[in-house]
Amino acid sequence: MDNVSSIIEQKKSLRKKMRSLRSAMSEEERDKLSNEIVSRLIENPDYKNSTTVMAYASMPEEIQLNKLFEHAFANKKILAVPLVVGRGNMRPVFLPSMDHLVVGDFGILTVKQDSRIFVEFNDIDCIIVPGSAFDRQGNRLGLGGGYYDRFLKQVPRAKRIAPTFNFELVDELPIAPQDVKVDVIITESETLNFDREINNI
Repeated sequence: MDNVSSIIEQKKSLRKKMRSLRSAMSEEERDKLSNEIVSRLIENPDYKNSTTVMAYASMPEEIQLNKLFEHAFANKKILAVPLVVGRGNMRPVFLPSMDHLVVGDFGILTVKQDSRIFVEFNDIDCIIVPGSAFDRQGNRLGLGGGYYDRFLKQVPRAKRIAPTFNFELVDELPIAPQDVKVDVIITESETLNFDREINNI
């Protein structure tokens, strides 16, 4: 098996393992840890100093970000969520309130069609980045579609914050050249910060 094939298989295996661990969590445990992570996130300077934030609307097994959304609304931040606009591509859409969310492609929540206002990429200060796993070098294992790797390369100056459960933080990930790093990883018990040259995507 060549190196590329080996990395792909390692990624698939790790995604499956992490999906199983997330599925095994009770709703109570997930909500408790999510609240702890969000409490740390909203105190992070990269988030606090931002004006326009892009975040994902959580799926049931992911870290629940409702309290982050509530905080953003209460603090008059401009909040955007991703909208899939083509194979492998997405754009940020302004979210005025939770009432505007509907189920879009792939079962992902986004803004209902008659309310969509696109946010300019260059206006985004901070992106809350999902992932299957992360490592202590700032590498990210995505969900398999490459959407965020492509998107983040188009918004290099935005700070990338990754909320993740402790068990999703590993020592080292299998990575490929197209994989994009994050700037901050926040778990329920620690925050990791990484230096990234803005021009180094």
